[in-house]
Amino acid sequence: MSNIRSIATLIPYLRNYQLRLWVGVVCVTLSNLAATISPLILKTAIDRLGKSISTEGLLAYGLLILLFAVLEGIFLFLMRKIMIGVSRYLEYDLRNNLFAHLLGLTQRYYQSNKTGDIMSKATNDLSAVRMMLGPGIMYSANTIVRLVIVLFLMLRISALMTLFALVSIPLVSLAVKYFGGLIHRRFEKIQESFSEISARVQENLAGARVIRAFVQEQSEIEQFKRLNQEYIYRNLQLIRVWGMFYPLLGTMLGLGGVFVLWMGGRQVIAGRITLGDFVAFNAYLGMLSWPMIALGWVINIVERGTASLGRINRIFEAQPEIWDESVRIVAPRYGSKGLQPQERQFIHRQASGGTADHSGFREGIASGSDAPRPPIFEAEIQGEIEFRALSFAYNGLPVLKDISLSIPRGATFAIVGETGSGKSTLVNLLTRVHDYTEGEILIDGQPLRRYSLRNLRSSIGYVPQETFLFTDTIACNIAFGTPQATGDEIREAARLAHFLPDVEGFPRKLETIIGERGITLSGGQQQRTAIARALIGNPKILILDDALSSVDTVTEERILNALREVMQDRTSILISHRVSTVKFADQIIVLRDGTIAEKGTHEELIQRGGYYAELHQKQLLEEELAGA
Repeated sequence: MSNIRSIATLIPYLRNYQLRLWVGVVCVTLSNLAATISPLILKTAIDRLGKSISTEGLLAYGLLILLFAVLEGIFLFLMRKIMIGVSRYLEYDLRNNLFAHLLGLTQRYYQSNKTGDIMSKATNDLSAVRMMLGPGIMYSANTIVRLVIVLFLMLRISALMTLFALVSIPLVSLAVKYFGGLIHRRFEKIQESFSEISARVQENLAGARVIRAFVQEQSEIEQFKRLNQEYIYRNLQLIRVWGMFYPLLGTMLGLGGVFVLWMGGRQVIAGRITLGDFVAFNAYLGMLSWPMIALGWVINIVERGTASLGRINRIFEAQPEIWDESVRIVAPRYGSKGLQPQERQFIHRQASGGTADHSGFREGIASGSDAPRPPIFEAEIQGEIEFRALSFAYNGLPVLKDISLSIPRGATFAIVGETGSGKSTLVNLLTRVHDYTEGEILIDGQPLRRYSLRNLRSSIGYVPQETFLFTDTIACNIAFGTPQATGDEIREAARLAHFLPDVEGFPRKLETIIGERGITLSGGQQQRTAIARALIGNPKILILDDALSSVDTVTEERILNALREVMQDRTSILISHRVSTVKFADQIIVLRDGTIAEKGTHEELIQRGGYYAELHQKQLLEEELAGA
């Protein structure tokens, strides 16, 4: 039943190519008709040998057999071209939807699933599904059509001989059912093992410098060997099943051939059928051998495909936790899998901040409520922010408690606090990386959730603690969120981030390839690239989450001086452990244990003698010691 439910999720994809599939089925039928005519010609020729036949007649029969063999080959070619081609298009659609769905999933999903495992499903498992949709459908159709045509012709020759020929079919059915289940379970284990290998390789390559630094190369090699050995062992288990399955099928089919030879010979001797009938019947019996063997192969790839499809569907079942609240989609029969591909793409665009016209889609609310939702508020964001009694818990653990504060439009606001006090969480709620559990966030007087994700996130320039850069040029990384940016705009953004002098020193300047995750850049250069990327879109709200931690204090002062002219026209939120970064802010808050412990300007907080003043004195002492 679970296999049927899994395969049912592919129906919307197959529906898009149903015309081509039907043409493929027609080609399957014509190729089998051409193949089955040849034994009839052979029958006629043999029967005429006992009477009188000329050399020209034999040549004519030979040419007819050759003609139908050529026709069979042509339709076989078209069948393969059409049906295998459709499987490639289906793979294309499925991979696009899977990638779109992955981009729409929220941060929590990636925290609980390994990247290598996801990559394995998006590559290896998708290939197994394609095999099920291409060769699986093609050979299934070919087997069914050939069985119908050949059995009809065999029954016309002799119903009794046909019964003897099919005596082993019940045994074949039992073998297919038993071995099919074994193949499915063992292939699932193989794919799980492959995912573990992929995850291990991905982690080792990403952490290669750490492995070398702690001299753990040999340990990691041994762990990989163990995973690889388990993968080989599970494959060998599956091979043992195949090794038993195919010979067993051949033996069962051979039993039918023995019965036909015995019964058919008696029928010819008794004059109930002609020698030509007997030869044609054996030719048709031979034609049944490949479909029965192909049936075993089809069972194999279908079981492998459904096992992989089940793993892929588990990704599709994971739904985005954050999306535009005015978008209402009914949960379909099999979860998100029951949606049409275009419906799913629509949800992914919404979940990832995209826009789409959802007219004509099924409406409802994912939670099942029928309450009307307010329309999306698409006005341009100006930057006034207010937190009202805001609370947030992560996995049941309180992180923020009753946060209330206002940030006027164009103000520079700073957040200071110990590690784990909730600083990054507060701005993540503002960008809707997470959704708050109690209270409210307002932007320009409107509830945060009233804004579309695209409108909200495109209005915020965010530089996170952990900088991520793509394996591309410096220019492409800076212009990542603003692909229409000109060269002058990219240079200006780099100048404001105090990164242009470094760029000018590179041989290819802005066209320098920075390597995976920006590995060829220093930590400070990576952060300044990320700052330039945030500035180039001219956002109304700028968030720097400890974005200057990897630069020295002199460079920090230069960057901040350059940023002050930018910050005058936008709301800026600075998060830092350095007092030097936040001291010029219009207002500073100190977070402790998820609550606001202190609030005021730099001078006011120094005078109060609290945590902020202690932090300031400590950092002044560190600077003096460093200078000495």
